[in-house]
Amino acid sequence: MIDFIVNRASCTRCGDCATDCPSRIIAIGDEGYPDIAPEKEPACLRCEHCLAICPTGAISILGFKAADSRLLQGAYPEADKLEILIKGRRSVRRFKPENLEPELLQRLLDVAWHAPTGVNSRQVRFTVLDDQAKVAQLRDEVMVGLVRMYKEGTLPVGAEYFTRFIQIWDRHKVDLIFRDAPHLLIASAPKSVASPKEDCMIALSYFELFAQSCGVGTLWNGLAKWAIDELLPETRHYLGIPDDHLLGYAMIFGQPAVHYARTVQHGPALIHRAL
Repeated sequence: MIDFIVNRASCTRCGDCATDCPSRIIAIGDEGYPDIAPEKEPACLRCEHCLAICPTGAISILGFKAADSRLLQGAYPEADKLEILIKGRRSVRRFKPENLEPELLQRLLDVAWHAPTGVNSRQVRFTVLDDQAKVAQLRDEVMVGLVRMYKEGTLPVGAEYFTRFIQIWDRHKVDLIFRDAPHLLIASAPKSVASPKEDCMIALSYFELFAQSCGVGTLWNGLAKWAIDELLPETRHYLGIPDDHLLGYAMIFGQPAVHYARTVQHGPALIHRAL
């Protein structure tokens, strides 16, 4: 049951919900009010376009009411400021030794979970380490494994890039993989969904931009991802990542210990105008 409910007292019978429904399952009845036939409910994508587009908030679906949503008109950020946020985004590799407030961390995850997914599958799973001590514990476990592989000569072909980071940790205990970050986020999704890797990358992109707007620094961490997912796959079990999930990517984050003053310049975009 998708629980599609129309408040006839506030419905203007404009038909926008039916026109905008991606699955075309909303029909306009003889009296002009929208409805979904029970046999068509399985085709619902659960996208909530109908709830979002209704000008008077007359539609409820999936147990969600328009009154609990936020209005969009006049609430979007100015385009110039959003452009600066995107162009000013930096990879942060120096963090303050403190945890984020739990409320802020939860807000970041809640917002990122609104990212689009293929066929609206909404199956991206966030594995998060919410305390610096947890990240340090994971780091120690991973580095023990990497040092062992390095000394035994069992690093696979293509992983030679890790050698320098392993040596620096083994000799000086300087962490160039997890960067002493207070938090780690891993996005994964079932391999069975339409676009598991893409869903994860989009979700992390949403997370990063919102985090930066909140003053939180982030780093797309390929080294951590490769170590956890490929070199030491037993770490996936340690973190509780399901076996049937594709691990999309990893990101470390926290309060930055560095602040950048301006955007950088990359030159013109590479554009091919086809046909």
